[in-house]
Amino acid sequence: MHTSISEILKEKSLKPSRRSLPCLAQSQTHPINLNHFLSVPLSPEPKPEVEVLSQGISTSCSLLPPQTAEDGKDHYTEESEVTTCETRADESFLLRKPSTRVKLEARTDSLKGKNPADSSGLFFRDGKKRIDYILVYKKSSPQVEKRCTFEKNLRAEGLMLEKEPSLTNNDIMFVKVHAPWDTLCKYAEQMNIRMPFRKKCYFKDWKSKTLSSRFHRRCCQMKSWLPRNPMKLDKEALPDLEETDCYTAPFSRARMHHFTISNRHTFFSNSTRSRIVHHVLQRTKYEDGKPKMGINRLLGNNTFEAAFPPHEGGYKSRHPIKTHGPQNHRHLLYERWARWGMWYKYQPLDLIRRYFGEKIGLYFAWLGWYTGMLIPAALVGVFVFLYGLFTMDSSQVSKEICEANTTIMCPMCEETCDPWTLSDSCVYAKVTHLFDNGGTVFFAIFMAIWATVFLEFWKRRRAELTYDWDLIDWEEEEEELRPQFEAKYSRVERVNPISGKPEPFQPFSDKLSRLMVSVSGIFFMISLVLTAVFAVVVFRLIVMEKFASFNWKFVKKNWQFATSGTGVCINFMIIMSLNVVYEKVAYLLTNLEHPRTESEWENSFALKMFLFQFVNLNSSTFYIAFFLGRFAGRPGKYNKLFNRWRLEECHPSGCLIDLCLQMGVIMFFKQIWNNFMELGYPLLQNWWSRRKIKKGGGGGGPNVENKAQLPQWDKDWNLQPMNAHGLVDEYLEMVLQFGFTTIFVAAFPLAPLLALLNNIIEIRLDAYKFVTQWRRPMPARATDIGIWHGILEGIGVLAVITNAFVIAITSDYIPRFVYAFKYGPCMDKGHHHEDECLRGYMNSSLSVFDMGTNSNQSRYCRYRDYRAPPWSSVPYEFTLQFWHVLAARLAFIIVFEHLVFGIKSFIAYLIPDMPKDLCDRMRREKYLMQEMMYEAELEHLQKERKKNGRRYHHEWP
Repeated sequence: MHTSISEILKEKSLKPSRRSLPCLAQSQTHPINLNHFLSVPLSPEPKPEVEVLSQGISTSCSLLPPQTAEDGKDHYTEESEVTTCETRADESFLLRKPSTRVKLEARTDSLKGKNPADSSGLFFRDGKKRIDYILVYKKSSPQVEKRCTFEKNLRAEGLMLEKEPSLTNNDIMFVKVHAPWDTLCKYAEQMNIRMPFRKKCYFKDWKSKTLSSRFHRRCCQMKSWLPRNPMKLDKEALPDLEETDCYTAPFSRARMHHFTISNRHTFFSNSTRSRIVHHVLQRTKYEDGKPKMGINRLLGNNTFEAAFPPHEGGYKSRHPIKTHGPQNHRHLLYERWARWGMWYKYQPLDLIRRYFGEKIGLYFAWLGWYTGMLIPAALVGVFVFLYGLFTMDSSQVSKEICEANTTIMCPMCEETCDPWTLSDSCVYAKVTHLFDNGGTVFFAIFMAIWATVFLEFWKRRRAELTYDWDLIDWEEEEEELRPQFEAKYSRVERVNPISGKPEPFQPFSDKLSRLMVSVSGIFFMISLVLTAVFAVVVFRLIVMEKFASFNWKFVKKNWQFATSGTGVCINFMIIMSLNVVYEKVAYLLTNLEHPRTESEWENSFALKMFLFQFVNLNSSTFYIAFFLGRFAGRPGKYNKLFNRWRLEECHPSGCLIDLCLQMGVIMFFKQIWNNFMELGYPLLQNWWSRRKIKKGGGGGGPNVENKAQLPQWDKDWNLQPMNAHGLVDEYLEMVLQFGFTTIFVAAFPLAPLLALLNNIIEIRLDAYKFVTQWRRPMPARATDIGIWHGILEGIGVLAVITNAFVIAITSDYIPRFVYAFKYGPCMDKGHHHEDECLRGYMNSSLSVFDMGTNSNQSRYCRYRDYRAPPWSSVPYEFTLQFWHVLAARLAFIIVFEHLVFGIKSFIAYLIPDMPKDLCDRMRREKYLMQEMMYEAELEHLQKERKKNGRRYHHEWP
């Protein structure tokens, strides 16, 4: 039944499948000049000394009872570890190190002149056991018993611990955690971690002899003659980005001989080792006889101050990376990703994922994808803006407004304001044409389709990343309960249907009541937003009267700009102030709900933050778009707020310029503020920490003057921790920007351009922050961006609806369209130029009001509306043109929404979530993996039989 791999390859071949997790046996997958520890040979390690704590440690674990004979196993040696490993992994399965790699390492060691492990702060005192995790506690902490029990149980789980006092603070103690080989193998098998499989297959393309393949090779040859894409990263400088053809399989100790183990110290990557240690820390008890466990609970009750994996050394070097190579992965990420000079380069996603984990890697992959997709949107938006710019002077509507020197407009206020001529707003009308022109409808439809294409192609990109990063078969582990949930509902227990163990249970009635309180709090905060918007409206009404009757002629002439500008600035300050309040309220409401797990807490908090900030950011924009000028009334019968202030009216050329100004100012200043808070605030905090260290404020004494002499754990401790909300703030900022870019894009076609410029800066800001200013986060795994994908799809639907209403109600596109084909000079005639059809439009859109007898001024004034003149039989009633415009607006909304939703659905149907060639590769690879496992096992058993002198058989034993 079974066939060999060679026979399979003869029958049909396949393109090499790309796996992001590298076959670490290959020298290309490491930086040229990584630290010496990457090449430590496979040999038994000396027995470590028993840890000795300094006399200054006041909180010694000697307060606990002495250890028994069983506890004596806590002090591990790695002799048994080596012998156990070598019985499982035959030397014939270990790959030799290439001679070029040996030469490079020899050159590196000669340049440095010493073993870098001696001073890097990444190892135990013996310089051989690598630090996989750092725990930090205060000597003055009263939780001594819990901490010592936790440390004892960690040793019982197979971890090795070593303590070091801080050089910058005498009250701080570091616990260095190292996972030996046996412990890594044990938990890697439990966690089903996929590792590089031993059997390497080099496939040839079975289409190599076909005409299409020859054409493809010719195209590739011609492409090689062209200049290299400057956006691509140089693989010679980034050897970690080189593709690998190693397959991966879930690790198994029983089948260890199947895997490519060239060096036990590098077989598990640093992020994988940290993830394994974090898994152990989360499941280790800290009270004997009680089910309480987990490092998160110990961090919550201040037993430990912090827990984090260490950075892999410094991110800067005195030697250039081109000649001396990178010192470590952190240095490599800084030089090839986080520096501002790399702003135009593609991101090294494989390196990011390997250093920070799949969850953070997916965030940067999504951010890079979103930024790349903004390029066509920004180009189309710029073309629409340029079209308005080039046609601004030739626009018939703008011409009529600028030439209306005799058209008297009704006063903007009733007491101190005088009538004004329509030509005074010439500049206002020309600026309006920049954003309200013939390309507006096209751009709104384009952006609605763009949002769908962006999300659908992101699904495909995510599928490729999950395949490359070995996340296809990964299932999220059962999360542990939050300590707050366990403490609150410890009296009521129910068996978990997944684990089969009893755990605290939240009754449905309690959950419903807390949810209702949380929803009430959300509605209260939304009402607070609406109150703030109402206050801004009142402010605009007050300053409108003041500016319209201002003594300064420049302000009086441009009172529309002055009113809108001051209103937007006040609104922006209110928005940023309320955001601080909303974050605290969302935090309180989420804790009030008592979510069961951390992921539930994060999703609930993210949804609240999005609702709060979305309403806070867009409520005033919705007011300007759909309510400004709609209920102002008419001269002689104006609607007044509190019988005092007249409601604001739109300009004769429309309200779209107010909406555009609102979006532009808020989007520009909010991005500047966010970038400052993301980078400026951590920089200031880290600068203050360094300043305190130099002055000896931390109690470190004179031995900490030079920061370069500090060990890595001390340097990391003085960095800022990743915020408690994880990636919520990062995603929230981008999702709100996505909403601003799509929802009201018909009013502001330059929004995608501003978003693109901001995101180019945002990627490097986040990269710099993660690499240099934050402690290294735990490398978590994830297969998607979580709740944010659903939010993005909801924004895409809302964008279609709002853009339909903006074009139909806010802009003057529909009134101009109705006039051109029903009332203008082109009525009942053939096709003419648009400007010819709009001749007389402005006069048609203005109604007449009788101001009474006045010897100094004209008796009649004009105002924007479709009403009958005072000499009509039904004065000031709506004309037939008003009802035609209203019907056209409603018809446009219905047609636009159905058309765009139909196109969106059709595009979503046409674009599959996973590429077909990826599906074929996955199925083919699964089949080949089974065959390779069979052949490797058969080969191993045949060698065992030869050793034992048994008869050789081909069949499966």
